[in-house]
Amino acid sequence: MSLDADLLLDRRRLTRRLNFWRVVTVVAVVAALLVVIKPGRGGGGLLPHLVRVNVDGIIAENTKTLEAIAALAKDRSVPAVIVSINSPGGTVSGGETLHAALKRVAAVKPVIAVMHGTAASAGYMIAMPAARVFARESTLTGSIGVILQTGEVSGLLEKLGVSAEAVTSGPLKDQPSMTRPLTPEGRAYLNGLVADMYDQFVTMVAEGRHMDKAKVAALADGRAYTGRQALALGLVDEMGGEAEAREWLAKTHGIADSVPITDLRTSSRYERLMGMVGGTLADLLVRAGLGVRPLPAGAWSVWQGNAG
Repeated sequence: MSLDADLLLDRRRLTRRLNFWRVVTVVAVVAALLVVIKPGRGGGGLLPHLVRVNVDGIIAENTKTLEAIAALAKDRSVPAVIVSINSPGGTVSGGETLHAALKRVAAVKPVIAVMHGTAASAGYMIAMPAARVFARESTLTGSIGVILQTGEVSGLLEKLGVSAEAVTSGPLKDQPSMTRPLTPEGRAYLNGLVADMYDQFVTMVAEGRHMDKAKVAALADGRAYTGRQALALGLVDEMGGEAEAREWLAKTHGIADSVPITDLRTSSRYERLMGMVGGTLADLLVRAGLGVRPLPAGAWSVWQGNAG
């Protein structure tokens, strides 16, 4: 065996030993961190930072998001929360649960709402716990109201010679129905449901905007408003975006512009740490010659040599 070959083998042995001790070091650090960091989303220990809660698209209930928002109320490293909204609305229950979660955070620290292109219906509802609501002049917002839609194809079925029957436990069980028109009793029943949900929405706006409920009801006929119109009506507080929201926080709560802002994560710091460590360990094991580096899907012809 040549001298060069001996040197190459020695180098590979040293490299593997070095990577082995790297793995041991990472495991030791992880063990120490797991003693300190408990599996949760809240808690202190981090540098102060704002959290941005992004609400985009159709709003629906999301358990992980609600849990992550709830943890913000207890997180002493987060002095304020910015809710960034670009949504046409969503389910009433989805807006209600998100509104309630943000309201609990707003009870202990400033919550600011920043509206983008659209923040209407349930997208407007979730801005109501905010201490300050910002919108662009062209933002479409408001649309305070509730809609319940259904279809009815009995006329088409009759033309096709098709009939449908329903056996129900009560006269309102199949209201609404796709196969027969609403009965007067059914329409009254559904109107009652919509009216009750509408009253809940109006109450949220009245409380959030510190407005008389009758005044809100007069504005809540379902129409959308531009940000400029909403400002004149008292539905938002100020024209602007996140930069203006940061200025307001600095002026009223002493939270400097230099405080960083991060997006809300639905996984805990513990879970993120474990994911990061898992990837690092896998890479180190490959480099140490103790594992196999996974390849992307598809056919490959490749030599997985030790990168050393």
